[in-house]
Amino acid sequence: MSTETTHRLVLASASPRRLDLLRQIGVVPDAVDPADIDESPLPRELPPQHALRLAGEKAAAVAARHPGAFVLAADTVVACGRRILPKAEEEKQARACLGLLSGRRHRVFGGVVLLSPTGDGEALRQSDRLVRTDVTFKSLSHEETESYIACGEWQGKAGGYAIQGRVAAHVRWIGGSYSNVVGLPLFEVAALLRGAGFPLP
Repeated sequence: MSTETTHRLVLASASPRRLDLLRQIGVVPDAVDPADIDESPLPRELPPQHALRLAGEKAAAVAARHPGAFVLAADTVVACGRRILPKAEEEKQARACLGLLSGRRHRVFGGVVLLSPTGDGEALRQSDRLVRTDVTFKSLSHEETESYIACGEWQGKAGGYAIQGRVAAHVRWIGGSYSNVVGLPLFEVAALLRGAGFPLP
């Protein structure tokens, strides 16, 4: 297997935030190929299992289209207790999410899966990590909630917020990986890449 093939990296995500985070640590994927899978939770599926399962399914779907490449996939799940919050697509969803998050601590689970070529035909080696970050919001007033809804940052975001944006003014405390909440836990991703023999800067 050639060096070029061995070190080819595909990011299985359409998220510009994940691409930016990888660039932050000097990693630029050779291709970005989003996986088109059903992201609905399974019956009685808990948030951490949901995050890791979806990351694995995304990686497998994309790896089939890129033989011989490293494939990195991730999924971010915002949870209140056992409840998985949606990726807010409508204002009603975003308001409901912010109402649940207001004044309380919640958890953000990041599932990361790396599929690596082994040099043995089409065999792939899977490595994965599950990362938890705890986040506490202040109690949001009606005016603060409506102001955030109006800015539009919540659209398509797990839990109805983007921590790297305006909502940061309402985050009282964070415990764990900040980049995990943005969309990709960089420490764990770097460890996975190094462990698989992928060269980092």
